[in-house]
Amino acid sequence: MRSPCNHGVETDPSGDPVNTAVPQTEDAGAAACAGPTDALGTSAAQARSAALEELIRTDPGRFRVLTGDRPTGRLHLGHFFGTLHNRVRLQELGVELFVVIADYQVLTDRDVADNLLQHVEELVLDYLAIGVDPARSTIFTHGAVPALNQLMLPFLSLVSVSELNRNPTVKDEIAHSRQSAVSGLMFTYPVHQAADILFCKANLVPVGQDQLPHLELTRTIARRFNDRYGAGSAVFPQPDALLSSAPLLLGTDGTKMSKSRNNAITLAATVDETARLVKGAKTDSERHISYDPATRPEVSSLLLLAALCQGRSPEQVAADIGSAGAAALKKVVTESVNEYLAPIRARRAEYGQDRAHLRAVLSEGNERARAVADATLAEVRAAMNTCY
Repeated sequence: MRSPCNHGVETDPSGDPVNTAVPQTEDAGAAACAGPTDALGTSAAQARSAALEELIRTDPGRFRVLTGDRPTGRLHLGHFFGTLHNRVRLQELGVELFVVIADYQVLTDRDVADNLLQHVEELVLDYLAIGVDPARSTIFTHGAVPALNQLMLPFLSLVSVSELNRNPTVKDEIAHSRQSAVSGLMFTYPVHQAADILFCKANLVPVGQDQLPHLELTRTIARRFNDRYGAGSAVFPQPDALLSSAPLLLGTDGTKMSKSRNNAITLAATVDETARLVKGAKTDSERHISYDPATRPEVSSLLLLAALCQGRSPEQVAADIGSAGAAALKKVVTESVNEYLAPIRARRAEYGQDRAHLRAVLSEGNERARAVADATLAEVRAAMNTCY
């Protein structure tokens, strides 16, 4: 295993001297987040992601990934097919993986962080159950890594208030905030995410299209820090976006799948809970089952879920069901999900019997993350000439 502490001003995650972590054509990385076709640069990011996938297959050791979740509840199938299985895929390919449990970010849109310890342990349990290996990947929490959070102070000096104000993701978060008044933490949210990514010098960040503005701000911060303090050296890489091709799964009520809406099948759900949730899922009145996301979104989402679990196309699943109706569709979905999740649930139950092991995994991950963050902060202080 590569040491997560093996970082210098001009090294990649393997410790070999390089000029940049990922070879790029002129402004290729910037184009990934600011392409000419739309505001988010989606087309350019998709093209760049395809090129990155090829690089990952040929030389995975040159990449370090930062990803993570807020501990606000148990993870569900939307998370699994959206991001979790991709983390394990990258890990198995040989990419170094840092997974942050973003406990501080819970407070961005909530007055208090309820049941935080329980939620953190549940996340660790889910990670282990799906195959994240703590011997090869680093699982840690914000709160346990002071140097990471300290990086936010110099980073905030590199962005303007107007830049934070016009971030579309921040605008959306504010619009859906649970707080009566938005806290200052909401505006620093994207800068905190930049600290998450840059503290370990991650050069690859799996994101959805809506997260591209956040990553572009991270790239801007890295570039401005290097220009202002780097003295010709790249202290931080400008991380690339690895765009997710994750399918959109609706919740059982036909709206966005969400922890807070109680419309999702969690990885921890029992066989009976899964059957109950699927039985209550919204469909339509047409008896013939067909895959048509535009006009039959609820039926199509169920077909897609079954197809993902079976490793087939949703059209094939629909053809098997034919005119048997919604009851037959739900039966197929229930059986497919329960069969697919059976080994994950078995591992989860096994790991869940030893809570001390969960805490040990987190403690070891926190220690590794602290060593990386301390080294990075020392480098930042040296670059800023603030070593007193």
